[in-house]
Amino acid sequence: MSKANEEIDYVERACALAPEIEARADQIEQERRLPEPVLAALFEAGLFRLLLPRSLDGGEVDPVTFARVMEEIAKADASTAWCLCQAAGCSMSAAYLSHDVAMEIFGRDRRAVLAWGPGPGARAIAVDGGYRVTGTWSFASGGRHATWLGAHCPISEPDGSSRRTPNGKLVERTMLFPAASATFVDVWHVSGLKGTGSDAYTVDDLFVPHDHSISRDDPAERRQPGLIYCFPTGSFYASGFASVALGIARRMLDAFVSLAREKTPRGYKRPLANNAVIQSQVGQAEAQLSSARRFLMGSLADIWGAVGSSGTLTMDQRMLIRLASTYAIHQAKAVADVTHHAAGATSIFVDSAFDRGFRDIHAVTQQLQGRQAHFETVGQFMLGIEPDTTFL
Repeated sequence: MSKANEEIDYVERACALAPEIEARADQIEQERRLPEPVLAALFEAGLFRLLLPRSLDGGEVDPVTFARVMEEIAKADASTAWCLCQAAGCSMSAAYLSHDVAMEIFGRDRRAVLAWGPGPGARAIAVDGGYRVTGTWSFASGGRHATWLGAHCPISEPDGSSRRTPNGKLVERTMLFPAASATFVDVWHVSGLKGTGSDAYTVDDLFVPHDHSISRDDPAERRQPGLIYCFPTGSFYASGFASVALGIARRMLDAFVSLAREKTPRGYKRPLANNAVIQSQVGQAEAQLSSARRFLMGSLADIWGAVGSSGTLTMDQRMLIRLASTYAIHQAKAVADVTHHAAGATSIFVDSAFDRGFRDIHAVTQQLQGRQAHFETVGQFMLGIEPDTTFL
């Protein structure tokens, strides 16, 4: 990666693109996917390459920069930010691939995007040179503009038995294959994050070479030296999607402050801003949002500094990212709920600043990263109890 690329201010680029993305927010929601002009702008700005290795002309940005980019894009449109965050996490798979395969998937195509989602019941049968893969995977955010897809599968032997490690753990791998190899199923008819196009996709007995598969986040397969690859994909997903929530809530709170100065409710003589209850709610909402943001961004900055010195990410640090991310999501939701209610009848109009934000942030909380059970996971760890989940 050139020195010029190393000095790119991706946050500044995100801010510059925000007005164009915001102007197409209605189109994004109506079409349930990102339109070509938005995609072209994002590709040109390099925002799909934030977590790719520099050896592939990626940004390889630090966690704080990544989170801030997601936050800024989410202020303009949450679906766009969600697609960027999902694609960025998927692109970290490049750190576990051979250089030739990583170049094939990401390096030669400036518009390369990898998407994936969960696939209960999927299977991959080991055969000579690779695997025969069958299954259906869903929640593939950004899949409609993806060039490659991933499919996480347990591995079966040719006789149908499950492949296991010496200690009895089920062996699973993520298969990577061209998006054209799959059949998409239009299932994304939802209330919020409509523009992510998070549809399902299916393959049947598809051959995937072994070198096009990875053991996700496995240090033994890691091939890139960059410090960001000390972080598991889940830590970037958690902090990135939390930043999406923060961006949604910030937009709604700022919009409400402007509304409160101008709107005089029916039956009142003065604007909402003169109401003591509203004044208190605005003050508390600002405190909630700002403190949650500082907790997240500050934690990421501190952890990044520590990783730079040690070269490793500890379980304590992973738990802190999980805690700060979950807290940010739910504080952002609380702020969004307050502004949506306080805006009164204005909020029920789809062209208001509140309707889409309300639906989007409630979609965020329903996703894996928004589970309140993550607080239990952190609490278990703090109390010396083995967490009852793999989503750390």
